[in-house]
Amino acid sequence: MSVLVVADPWAGLDPSIDATVGLVAAAQDLGVAVRVCTPEDLSVVAGRVRATARPVTLGPRARGADHRWLVGTPWSRLGAPQVVDVADAVQLVLLRIDPPVDDRYLRTTHLLDLVESAGTRVVNRPAGVRDLQEKLLTLHFPELCPATLVTADPAEVRRFVAAHGAAVVKPVDGFGGLDVWLLRDDGAALALAQSATGGGRRHVVAQEYLPAVQEGNKRLFLLDGEVVGAVLRHPSPGDFRIDAPSAPAVVDDADRRIVAAIAPLLARHGVAMAGLDVIDGRLIEVNVTCPGGTAKADALLGTDLSGAYVRRLLHLESSTRQKVMAAS
Repeated sequence: MSVLVVADPWAGLDPSIDATVGLVAAAQDLGVAVRVCTPEDLSVVAGRVRATARPVTLGPRARGADHRWLVGTPWSRLGAPQVVDVADAVQLVLLRIDPPVDDRYLRTTHLLDLVESAGTRVVNRPAGVRDLQEKLLTLHFPELCPATLVTADPAEVRRFVAAHGAAVVKPVDGFGGLDVWLLRDDGAALALAQSATGGGRRHVVAQEYLPAVQEGNKRLFLLDGEVVGAVLRHPSPGDFRIDAPSAPAVVDDADRRIVAAIAPLLARHGVAMAGLDVIDGRLIEVNVTCPGGTAKADALLGTDLSGAYVRRLLHLESSTRQKVMAAS
């Protein structure tokens, strides 16, 4: 059994927190061989996708005192490059390129479409990543979300802020908390809106600011439409943006209502792994390109979310729904 991980350059990943490294570690613990490559290592010959991939072996690691893993130096070893026919050589491809979904990302999804057509599962499904834009996916469920505006017009952003008192503004193609603004109804709001939208040249998402974020932003980890874990994250000291996992979270009725609404859409688009961000029972964002946070949660809480993902994706463990059906 073998897995191919298509990711950003391996040496640039942070093994103490990176979710992709956590998935590789989980596969290695199961005795599954893992190869890694970048998008630039993919090619197509006679309609078949090839990868110039390198076997990877991780060194030992231990849970640290916070959300980080303790690793040695070197933390991994890469074998010699091998050219493989992806559909023949591996049982599962993990698409783990960090957003944004730019031209490079889109080209990669089109190549991996061919792998999927040849019968090898790709997670998340390339077409699903293309179709479900992370920042805009929530617009399909306005009844579950705080008040939301999408626009490139700074004056419209300013009116939205005035109507709601404060708003979080972020670029449609943003990620990792970059270029995220908290606008309040004051004299600086229009200037900040102009900066956020690039003077009307860039679409942004503006969401009503929820003060309850101080009590925690809940990340729900979904696998095949089921919640397999949940953590709370709080704003960084002196910042309104969300920091690392800080505590386990209880999945409540509001969370279950959100998941029940979104899971069918994710399933239709082949999105097996997703991260839902929820504040005060309202949906903020759905992460589908390279859902993270699992390795941080495992290090902090002693959970095995990375292992749960890998076992299920390799059909080494049945879902809760499948177990219930089998028992009945």
